[in-house]
Amino acid sequence: MTHHLDGNVLAGALSEVFRADVTSARARCGGCGRMAMIAEAVVYTDAPGLVARCGGCDQVLATIVDAGDRLILSLAGLSAVELRR
Repeated sequence: MTHHLDGNVLAGALSEVFRADVTSARARCGGCGRMAMIAEAVVYTDAPGLVARCGGCDQVLATIVDAGDRLILSLAGLSAVELRR
């Protein structure tokens, strides 16, 4: 069985890219259209990085890989991210 956590585990990695706490942002899944807080994503930590999946349809929303001197971020599975000012 694969171990996973909720989207709050992304807070540290995303804080290197965004000023705001992105886990409280709402995002739209590019697969099913579900709008939910990023903290509600299902995050798998068993990969070489973090893999966030939609809690509704299981589509990959985002991947974050810490490569030492670089942070590789893909938000390819999201069609929108709504941040509060």
